[in-house]
Amino acid sequence: MTKQSIFGRIAQLTRANINALLDSAEDPEKMLDQMVRDFTNSIADAESAIAETIGNLRLLEDDHREDVQAAGEWGRKALAASRKADELRTAGNAVDADKFDNLAKVALGRQLQSEKEATDAEPQIASQTAVVEQLKTGLNTMKTKLGQLTSKRSELIARSKTAAAQSQVMDAVKSIDIMDPTSEVSRFEDKIRREEAKVRGASELAASSLDAQFESLDDLGELTEVDARLAALKAGSPSSIEQ
Repeated sequence: MTKQSIFGRIAQLTRANINALLDSAEDPEKMLDQMVRDFTNSIADAESAIAETIGNLRLLEDDHREDVQAAGEWGRKALAASRKADELRTAGNAVDADKFDNLAKVALGRQLQSEKEATDAEPQIASQTAVVEQLKTGLNTMKTKLGQLTSKRSELIARSKTAAAQSQVMDAVKSIDIMDPTSEVSRFEDKIRREEAKVRGASELAASSLDAQFESLDDLGELTEVDARLAALKAGSPSSIEQ
């Protein structure tokens, strides 16, 4: 199992979940909470996959250690059999000496096989060790990203709530804005202005009627003066005319 296969699968799953959330997002808080849950689940999947990879590496290391130990054991058995063969040959027992030499050869063959298996496993162990280190680094990065996402979630939710509150305030201010021709206050003011204009019109009309009446009184005064002078003239008193 490789680093790419583990994190590639998790990344695809995470991207798919995030894209689906973004496409259907109506409640930012719920969307962000779901993103945190998905990423948390992705980390759990990664931890499980990495644990399995580490377990496989440890099995390889155990097998390698057993092969190394077995090679040593077969080497010691080969040496013991060879020495026994030498002792028997020195004692003149060539038949048994040959048997122990054959045992030594068998032991040496087993030793070579164990050494080969141990040697063949070493590149794979080195490769898997590097992969495990990369996976651990990747997992730590994911956990860091989760912390950033959680922090960003709190920040975005706070900003979203602030924006919603500001929008409500602006709507409230707009409803009482006297400069807004569509507001209730503006319509009420316009009604009052029409009523005031109507009162001024009535006042002007009443004033024009009074002026006409006073003008008629002035005309009446002039006629009365004329009649008085005419009466004086008829009475033989020219003084009022001479004035």
